[in-house]
Amino acid sequence: MIFSKVEKLCTLKPKTSRLSSYLIDWNISVASVGTEELGHLEMIGTIVHQLTRNLTQEQLREGGFAPYFIDHTASVYPTAASGSPWNAAGIGVKGDIIADLTEDLAAEQKARVTYDNILRMSDDPDVNDVIRFLREREIVHFQRFGEAIYRAKERMDQKNVYLTNPAFDQKRS
Repeated sequence: MIFSKVEKLCTLKPKTSRLSSYLIDWNISVASVGTEELGHLEMIGTIVHQLTRNLTQEQLREGGFAPYFIDHTASVYPTAASGSPWNAAGIGVKGDIIADLTEDLAAEQKARVTYDNILRMSDDPDVNDVIRFLREREIVHFQRFGEAIYRAKERMDQKNVYLTNPAFDQKRS
């Protein structure tokens, strides 16, 4: 379905980064980004439901939706466009603020590209309006995570921020 692994990754990834981010306070609340991403999932799920709830048997077959329908009827089940079910294997949390925020940046860009691809394929103006809104939010999240990396590097008390894992190597009193 339209649910992508990337959208699920963007939903869960900011929440996992927050668990290891005591080192920094930044201009982004990773908890609120995670909450917003859950809202994105709800919007995408609503679109999928509205587009599939009244399909005829003929439309199911012609549109390639029949295998999905057999397994899930018209319920929204999070899968990639390829049909692969979402799982948490793609969430790469290392406990290092730079590595984790870089992963967040990548997830936001992957989500943006996914939305770009949906816009290339979709001819539904109502769907496209929502997808454009979601795409814009991914860009904002990317910018905020970039600011967070900059601030994290500023606050680290070492010359090479890639040398150590600050969560374990920082001097504690």
